[in-house]
Amino acid sequence: MPDVRFAAVHDCFHDLLATGRETGASLAIWYDGRPVVDLVGGVTAAGPDAAGWRPDTLVNVYSVGKPVAALCLLLLVDRGRLGLDDPVAAYWPGFRAPATVRQVLSHTAGLPAFPVPRPATAVADWDLLAGDLATAEPEWTPGTAAGEHAWTYGHLVGELVRRVDGRSVGRFLADEIAGPWRLDLGFGLSPADQRRCADLSYGDPDWPVRMVGEPGSLRARAVSNPAGGLDLAVLNSPLWRGAEMPAVNLHATATGLARLYAGLLAGGTLDGVRLFSPELVAEATRVQYDGPDLVLDRRTRWTLGMQWEEDGSWGMGGLGGSCGWADPERGYAFAYATARLAGFDRVEELAEALHSCL
Repeated sequence: MPDVRFAAVHDCFHDLLATGRETGASLAIWYDGRPVVDLVGGVTAAGPDAAGWRPDTLVNVYSVGKPVAALCLLLLVDRGRLGLDDPVAAYWPGFRAPATVRQVLSHTAGLPAFPVPRPATAVADWDLLAGDLATAEPEWTPGTAAGEHAWTYGHLVGELVRRVDGRSVGRFLADEIAGPWRLDLGFGLSPADQRRCADLSYGDPDWPVRMVGEPGSLRARAVSNPAGGLDLAVLNSPLWRGAEMPAVNLHATATGLARLYAGLLAGGTLDGVRLFSPELVAEATRVQYDGPDLVLDRRTRWTLGMQWEEDGSWGMGGLGGSCGWADPERGYAFAYATARLAGFDRVEELAEALHSCL
C-alpha cells in the first residue's frame, strides 16, 4: 500500500506523465530510514510498440553517476589504500598535473576537458582517454579554482581505482558497493542489462545545442569530447551502454540511487551492511570548495564528488533532469531517473510536493 502521507508526490509524478512533460521515469524516496515512495511510469522508447517502464528499467543518468564513481575511490581511501592528500602521480606514474586525490574528487584538479579531440568510438577505449589525461596540462593550478570535470571525472577517479585496486571502476562498483547494498545501477552494462535500458529522447530538438554552450568555451570543450555524448544515436547504442564513461554513463533505477543515498544518510550502513565509516561519509559530504565554477559558470559548493546546497542537502543532478540527493535536515533520500532530456523543473516540483508532505 502506498504511504498516504506522500499522496501529493504521487499526484505530481502522475501529472508530469499525464501532461506529456514526462515520457518515462522512475522516482524513489526514503524517509526516516525506510522507503516511502517507489514509482515508475511512461514508456521506455518512442513509437507504438514501446514497452512500459518497469521497476527494473535502467536509464542513463549522466552526472548523477559522478558521486557513485567517487564512492568507489573513497571506499579505498576508507580502507587505507590511499590518502586524500596524496599526489595522484604517486599511484599513476606519468600523470603530469600536480594534483592530489582530494583535488580530483572535488573538481579542482584543472582537467575539466579531454585535451585531444576524439571520436565517439573512443568512449570504449579506456586506456586512450586515461592516457590523454595523464599527459594533459591543467587549465589552472590544481586547488586554486573549480570547474566541473564534466566528461573527465570518471576517468580520473576510475584510473586511480584501477591503479590502486586492479579492477575497473565498473567492476569495483559491482563487487564492492552495488552487490553488498543491492543497488540496481552500473557502469559498462552486460548485453542482458542493456536490454533493460530505456532510450533517451530530447525534450526539444535544441536541447543538445543549449547544453554545449558558447562554441569554444570551456564548457563546450568539456562536454563535446569525445564526440557523441549528447547524440541520441550514440547514447542509445550498445557502444555507449557497454562502455565505462563513469562521469556521464551510469545506468540506474531510481530505487538503486535512493538506496545508495539512504545508506550514506545513515552514516555508511544499509540493511545492516556497513560499507563506509561515518567519518568517511562526513568528510565526503563536507564542502571542500565554495566559489565560482568555471565550467558551470555559477557559484558551486563541491564536496568529494557531490554538490552541496544551501539547505544542507548533498547529491548530484545530471544533464537532462535525473537527480539523486540526501537531505539530512529533513531526513530523506531522493532519486529521479528520466529518459526525457529536459530541465530540472520536474524534479523541483516533485521536491516541493515532498516538502509539503513532511
